[in-house]
Amino acid sequence: MRPAADRLADLLRLFFTGPLPVRLRAWDGSEAGPSDAPLVTLRSPGALRRLLWQPGELGLAEAYITGDLDVDGDLATALSRAGRAVRDQGLTRPGPAALATALGLAAGLGAAGAPPRRPDGRARLTGRLHSAFRDRAAISHHYDVSNDFYTLLLDESMAYSCAYWTRPADSTYGLAEAQRDKLELICRKLGLRPGDRLLDVGCGWGALAVHAARQYQVRVTAVTLSREQRDFVAARAAREGLADLVEVQLRHWRHIDGGGYDAATAIEMGEHVGDAEYPAFAALLHDALRPEGRLLVQQMSRGAHAPGGGAFIETYIAPDMHMRPVGRTTDILEAAGLEVRFVESLREHYALTIDAWRTRLEDHWPKVEDLVGETTGRVWRLYLAGASLAFAERRMGVDQILSVRPTREGGSAMPATPSTWYATAAMSS
Repeated sequence: MRPAADRLADLLRLFFTGPLPVRLRAWDGSEAGPSDAPLVTLRSPGALRRLLWQPGELGLAEAYITGDLDVDGDLATALSRAGRAVRDQGLTRPGPAALATALGLAAGLGAAGAPPRRPDGRARLTGRLHSAFRDRAAISHHYDVSNDFYTLLLDESMAYSCAYWTRPADSTYGLAEAQRDKLELICRKLGLRPGDRLLDVGCGWGALAVHAARQYQVRVTAVTLSREQRDFVAARAAREGLADLVEVQLRHWRHIDGGGYDAATAIEMGEHVGDAEYPAFAALLHDALRPEGRLLVQQMSRGAHAPGGGAFIETYIAPDMHMRPVGRTTDILEAAGLEVRFVESLREHYALTIDAWRTRLEDHWPKVEDLVGETTGRVWRLYLAGASLAFAERRMGVDQILSVRPTREGGSAMPATPSTWYATAAMSS
């Protein structure tokens, strides 16, 4: 009988118009495909069975996270090279005869049978889309993996958002310093002064809330839907002697009350709001600010025809998320009565940030497996590799959008130029 890798290659060639984008190593040890392509190992016919029952991105992802399929070397590099080969040559749609041949090859390889068991970790949300109940479950699925896990992944600030790299990474400048520079930049764009009131919606583990309170002596109302984050931020503020300046609330954004804030932030939280709900979210932020109060939204963006994170991310990482082109977000903010004053793309910064998280994940891999198990660890390995590529290859973006609630007469109290935001930040680095 012919080696399994040769038959796998014959099967793939029915769907590709040119050379195979990967080299294959089958469960019998045989190999086929271009010698210079990324090496993909299929450990059992189960990998192929997953693709038969669930073709496309999700089937491939589940084959990887279960260990039925593996990739030699750096995962992001392999995904990039294989993806580029597929985009360059395209795919072909097999006709009835070719499909029959494909099914025969798959059956001969042992791929026929009942659908394989789906791996643990899928989001299972119920209820009306973006209801408070469902949003809470979606946030818990992503952020309540465990605080200890995120401590391994993130730097000591616990900032889980795009950093701001003011110089190349070296032995004295890395993820922690880039996150500090991001927090500083946000505070300077907001023009924070001692005694100001800051509303931080979607506060995460309190990186910005604690930094603003400690460095600028502002009073922060931090809001999260994650109980684990709420408890973490409250304990952190108390530990750092900032409990009188940082109040953390466990509530949905719709239930935020009060106003008169000098500044507000939503740092990579707007992706969880929903498309239909975003105008109401923008209106709430407008109403929370005093006249001349500033809002900084840091938010990911995607093209109009790919608003979610993709089948894998929406199933295993961040269910119900929605992104839009940055111009549509600025339109919504302006429609709510805010004046957009400054938009800064951080796209390349996110690739650097995610690569730093990937390095930390691999450096702490034994601890990751102990905390969350191999399957969840592989989910995050695949997620971070794919996310790094999405930003590096401009399939996703991320921007800081600074806006102001003007007075009735049009006053904004904004500086004439943004030069001091960066000159001061550079000096602090």
